[in-house]
Order: sequence, then C-alpha cells, then structure tokens
Amino acid sequence: MLEGITRESIGTASAKKLRRDGYLTANIYAHGVENIQAAFKRGDFTKAVRAKEELTLSLNVDGKDLKVVIQEYQLHPVHGDVLHVDLRVAVPAQVTDYLIPVRTAGTPKGLKNKGVLQIQKKRIKVRGTIEDVPTNFTLEVSHLDRDDSILIRDMDVPANCRLMERADVAVVGVIKAK
Repeated sequence: MLEGITRESIGTASAKKLRRDGYLTANIYAHGVENIQAAFKRGDFTKAVRAKEELTLSLNVDGKDLKVVIQEYQLHPVHGDVLHVDLRVAVPAQVTDYLIPVRTAGTPKGLKNKGVLQIQKKRIKVRGTIEDVPTNFTLEVSHLDRDDSILIRDMDVPANCRLMERADVAVVGVIKAK
C-alpha cells in the first residue's frame, strides 16, 4: 500500500517545494467524496504503479485507506518526469467512466509482408462500475495481415459495461512500412 501525506498549502510555491524534495503532487476526488490534496514520494509512486496487477491502486493518505484509479497525469515537457497526477476514488456500485489499457498478444502475420503493427488507441473509455470493468483489453493480433485492423466494434465488452468510443475507430492495425 502506497503511503502519502496531505498537503497543507495549495499553490505553486508549495508544489515546487514539494517537487524539489522528491514528492509528486496529486488530487484525489470522486462524486460524493471530499477532495484531497496529497503528495507521494515520486519513486514509491512509480514503483507502486508499475507493480499493480489490477486497475485500482491502494493508497493510505493520513490514515484513510483508498482504492483509486489514475485518471490523468501531467508530464514535464523537457524531462518527461511526472509532475502531477489526478486520482479518482473507485466508489463501489457507482457508474463512471474509466480509461482501460489495451494490450496485444501474438505476432501479426502482416509483419512478414513488410508491415508494421500500430496501436492507435492505448486506452479505451469504458462506462461501468469498478466491479464490472476489466483490468485491461487483451487483443489477439496474430491473424492480422497488412492493411488489416481491429475496430472498437470488433471488441468483446463485459456485461454491464459500455464502450464510450465510436464503433468505427481502429484500435490496432498493421500498416505498410515506408
């Protein structure tokens, strides 16, 4: 479980001081839950995110245990370091939108025909409760030849969930190499 602290002062100067001390600033929010301005050790947060097996991440902020989902993050334009993260509390039985990551399995046969696998959508917006949404979408791409693609409408959706993307949008495809 990731340990965090509550930020006393909210502003640019205090956020810069925390970043200089090795902290990552975060906003924790949800419908019906009081907003929390928090800070986490940058290295600990990165390790916890990379090690998580589920969609949710367990946090402890000043004695409060929370299960959250990463909603959005801001990167430094030069270094690429994470500057700030928005975390949404996963409230049980509450229908909301989540961004679910897309994974690929297999090697497309189109790679032998001078093709390149291109992932157009890294995350797909899904509406449902936290209990119903999948951890990730794993797409089998071994059958894809050059100029083939998998669309949103070709994906299997769990019960009680709805894809919030247009049906004709390509998720992954094999294109001709230049």
